[in-house]
Amino acid sequence: MSVAKKIKSEHTVFSLSNNDLYEELYSVLDYLDEPFADSSALAVYILSKKTKAHITVALSGDGADELFSGYNKHRAHYLSIKNSLSNKVLKYSHPLLSILPQSRNSKLLNTFRQMKRFSDGLSLNHDARYWRWCSIATEKQTKKLFPYQISQEYLARKSLYTNAVTDDFNTILNADMQLVLPYDMLFKVDMMSMAASLEVRSPFLDYTVVDFVSSLPVEYKISDKYLKYILQDTYKDQLPEELFNRKKHGFEVPLLNWLRTCLIPDFEKNLLSEDFLREQNLFSIVELENLKKQIYSKSPGEATGRMWAIIVFQYWYKKYFI
Repeated sequence: MSVAKKIKSEHTVFSLSNNDLYEELYSVLDYLDEPFADSSALAVYILSKKTKAHITVALSGDGADELFSGYNKHRAHYLSIKNSLSNKVLKYSHPLLSILPQSRNSKLLNTFRQMKRFSDGLSLNHDARYWRWCSIATEKQTKKLFPYQISQEYLARKSLYTNAVTDDFNTILNADMQLVLPYDMLFKVDMMSMAASLEVRSPFLDYTVVDFVSSLPVEYKISDKYLKYILQDTYKDQLPEELFNRKKHGFEVPLLNWLRTCLIPDFEKNLLSEDFLREQNLFSIVELENLKKQIYSKSPGEATGRMWAIIVFQYWYKKYFI
């Protein structure tokens, strides 16, 4: 609203409840013709439907985070390169951080979660470190969940990061441009907007913009204080001041609440039942049970994303293979 007021544009606002979001969940699951576990696809789908009621072509800001350095994982990697006292403290605080409760659903517990992830990364070399911060599971956790094999695609995508990331921070952004952007962000927006018959364009990905920004040194993009520094500086006189001081917010949906109250109970009898899992012979039944217990615990940590990914896969698997 503040942006619309500042630039004097027409602005449409709509409100959504948790029930409004959940009512569209199965529409999105049914639309997926391959497993895709970015839960924000649901929010993008609803936004596209609402937008389509007014226009047929929309502009998005996709690409700006990958190009200019706008993610929290970018800040984490940038800070990890520094030989600071806080890094040393966090690195050796890992045993304590491991026993603290962690959850995205609480400001304090999410701080513990982020500190634990940062501490995890500090014990790794720079390429493996960034891969950890891009993932919802470690390789050890993945191997335990899939005792029979690890997807070759998983290993190939890991290789893209571990082979491409160097001490030059710009290689981090380039790796994101090669992996996260085409296989998650752009794929998600294209798929969900097409489901609503809406055309979406991404001006930040104009090749002249990409070529120019890619050539800039890292200090134009990130600092101890700023993400997307040159982008913020360019528009500081044209956009509301409060826009530059607020924390970054993801396009998230209330997954943990849904898993605990609806999704796990709904799928317990079929997609997550022991008989179905034995017949399917893909997942470790013991690890899935441990994952469900973690979801219901006071410290769900990263289990929410892993459980959602499994449910998306199981729903897709049953639809197309049974």
